[in-house]
Formats: sequence, C-alpha cells, structure tokens
Amino acid sequence: MMRIGTVGTGFIVDGFFDAVSRTDNAEVVAIYSRSEETAQAFAAKHNLTKWHTDREAFLNDPEFDVVYVASPNSLHFQWTLDALKAGKGVICEKPFVSTHAECETLRNLAQEKGLFLVEAITVPHLPNFQLLRDHLDKIAPVRLVQLNFSQYSSKHKAYLEGKNPNVFNPAFAGGALMDINYYNLRFMLDLFGEPEDIRYFANLAENGIDTSGVLMMTYPGFVAEAVGAKDSRSENMVQIQGEKGYIKVPKESSRCISVTVVTQEGEETFNLQADDNVLVYEMREFAEMYRTNDLTKRDDLLEMTCRAMKWLEKARKDGGVYFEGEK
Repeated sequence: MMRIGTVGTGFIVDGFFDAVSRTDNAEVVAIYSRSEETAQAFAAKHNLTKWHTDREAFLNDPEFDVVYVASPNSLHFQWTLDALKAGKGVICEKPFVSTHAECETLRNLAQEKGLFLVEAITVPHLPNFQLLRDHLDKIAPVRLVQLNFSQYSSKHKAYLEGKNPNVFNPAFAGGALMDINYYNLRFMLDLFGEPEDIRYFANLAENGIDTSGVLMMTYPGFVAEAVGAKDSRSENMVQIQGEKGYIKVPKESSRCISVTVVTQEGEETFNLQADDNVLVYEMREFAEMYRTNDLTKRDDLLEMTCRAMKWLEKARKDGGVYFEGEK
C-alpha cells in the first residue's frame, strides 16, 4: 500500500485526492501546510484527522512512505530533496524542477537510496496518448504539428493589480511556459523525441515573467508550434499534419480526451479514457510501480523527465525568462 502525505493545498491537490480515491493500493493519510488554519480546513475537507505545520515532523512521520509535492514551482526541488533524504518516496507535480541540474541531482539521490521518485505529469500516462502514437503511421510522414493550450488565469487580474501571485512571479518559477506550455513540450518530446532545436518567443511582463508565448521546435522533416497562454484564452487543440492525412485532438494536450484520425479512407475517432479525472491514469501507474518496486520503470520515467527539464530550461532562457538568482 502506498501511504501518502501531501504538500500544498491548491486545486491540483483536490484532483490528486480524487485520483487516489479511485486507485487501488494507495491512500492519503496526512497533509502539510504552513498555516494551521489552512491545514485544519484542508484536512477536514478531505476527511483526514492528521495534518502538520512543522516541516521536520511531517517529513519524519512514520505513517506514510511517499510525499506528494504540490508546492509552488520554485520549492519543488528542496521539498523533494528533503523528502528523499528523510527516506521517503516522492511524487512531484509538474514542472518537476526549474533546471536540468536540479533534476539530475534528485535522480541520482533517488537511485543511490533506492527510493521511488516520479513527476506527476498526465501526458505520457494517458491511454489516448499511447493510442495516438500507434496511429501516426496512418498519416506519415509528419510535416507540421500545432498545439494550443491557452487558459486565462484566475490570478491574472491580481497580477495586473500589482499583487504578484506565485504563477506570475519569477521568484516562484512561474510563467506560462512552466505552468501550461510545459504540457505541450512534453507531448512533443514523449511522442517524437528530442528536437534538433527549440526557440521560445515570449510575451514578457514588466517583472520578466512570460504571460504567454510560442514554442517552435524543429525536427527532421517537420516543424512544431506550441502556444501556451495565461493572459488570454483560445480553443485548445492538437493537430498533427502528415502527407497521408492528419490527427486531431480536441481540447488541451494535458487531457487528450479523444483522438481523430483523418485520411483519404475516411475519419475515425477513438477514446480509451472513461474517467473524467485524467490524474487517475498516472496515479494508478504510480501505485502499481510502487507495489512491485519497479525501479526500471522509475528510471525510464526519470529519464523522460530529465530530458524534458533540459529542453524546458533551454527554451525558457531562449525566451529571456530567468528566475531569481539566475542572472
């Protein structure tokens, strides 16, 4: 049984609780928040009797084995590092960390200590994403890829009013690329592998953070364009164009709710995802990995994550987005 303690009280943690409740061999037994009032309220919301406000006491609590890290982005590395040092496994929310070097440090420590460590990122675990890969040959060769994940942030108004929320704050490793366009980047990397080059054309705010932007990725024989925005909204989609047809995914890349393949022979739509909470698919895979102590699968996923961190950092700095202490 994977027994979990959670860090963070944002909406993503609510989704995580729901995913765990639909997963065999996993349960959340405790939460952490710096605020006693917040910790009590969040624990009560999820029918838990155990909560912590002391970081050291939380990390050394013997009642759980795995820490789920959903703190602000800039805190992911230290929370994960401290949890691993305390002998806990870790499920860390996307984006895993801020730099490739941080990713390598955490991977090395997890491997050295034989501990569970994964990034919570929906894309590679979605059944429809796997299905899409199986249908690429029907439209090959690929020539163009377009992705758009734009969602007007509930925090944007606060940012415009000068309140500096975490998601628009360089000190907390925020920005559209880290928060939303990362899904598009993972979609491309996990489907097509590493590009020949990547560029990021960002709309930069006064504090240097990207509120929206466009990733351009070049591969042998084709080009991909990935739009991510938190200052505006759009009809989200993925479209892969090939010489024999095209594949389209409605909505955002993070969910991949269905796959439609269009060729000269006609149009087919597929959907293998019955669950409305897409976090379920990664959580079930993580629980099974933990139950069987599948360190090979852990290493495969960590390799994918570290590869993504390398290209994420390269793209971010290409777009002129630097976090606290990087300049």
